[in-house]
Amino acid sequence: MTTPHAKTYVLVHGAWHSGRAWDRVVPLLTLAGHRVFASSLTGHGEKEHLLGPDVGLDTHVADVVAVLVEDDLTDVTLVGHSYAGMVISAVANQVPDRIAGLVYVDAMVPADGETVLDVMPLTQHLIDAAAASDAPWRIPPMPEGPAPMGLFGVTDPADMAWLRTMLSDESVRCFQQPVRLDNPAMDTIPRTHIHCVGSTAPGVTRRPVPPVQPNGTPSQVWELRSGHDCMVTAPEELTELLLKSG
Repeated sequence: MTTPHAKTYVLVHGAWHSGRAWDRVVPLLTLAGHRVFASSLTGHGEKEHLLGPDVGLDTHVADVVAVLVEDDLTDVTLVGHSYAGMVISAVANQVPDRIAGLVYVDAMVPADGETVLDVMPLTQHLIDAAAASDAPWRIPPMPEGPAPMGLFGVTDPADMAWLRTMLSDESVRCFQQPVRLDNPAMDTIPRTHIHCVGSTAPGVTRRPVPPVQPNGTPSQVWELRSGHDCMVTAPEELTELLLKSG
């Protein structure tokens, strides 16, 4: 079912996750009459076997651009969770004419030339740990924290068990490659920021959102009472905000 005001959503998962992370959100957006794409990035989900030391941020940007181009998607609401804030920013830089809006879901918001390490310096300890292992280019998923932190902010035992089935290693290169944001056209794209609050589990390092967007309109910032993986713990509430975005 589609509506005269149907949107096209492209949902991009964060580090260590797969496209399945959006399984509880996709049907809700579809039921509301919208087109939804939520594929896995290289090295994750059905593409886990493709993980290698050469997989980096540029690889994941190319993954998303390929979805947009191959399916000839335009007027897209591009949604990125966590690390994918880096990805969607770079995608918008490459193909701004295809993007109607950017939604950062508890996500990294980089400046031109920054890496994940610049946005979230604490990730250096993950790279250091990998360097001391037998596979120095692989970073395993962040471990489960003590109660009440859970796994990426997910605390329900059944949800945690489901989440573990989709987690896989990340390449160090994803955290070390700088993002290119040098296309002035991307400044015209509206942005929405959804901040997960009220959880003791760590999320991304959150920078202050300027009151005015690059396109001159007021910034749109919403808070969602949820752990970091809000698509798992609060899919209905997240969907409501996605439907309001743009």
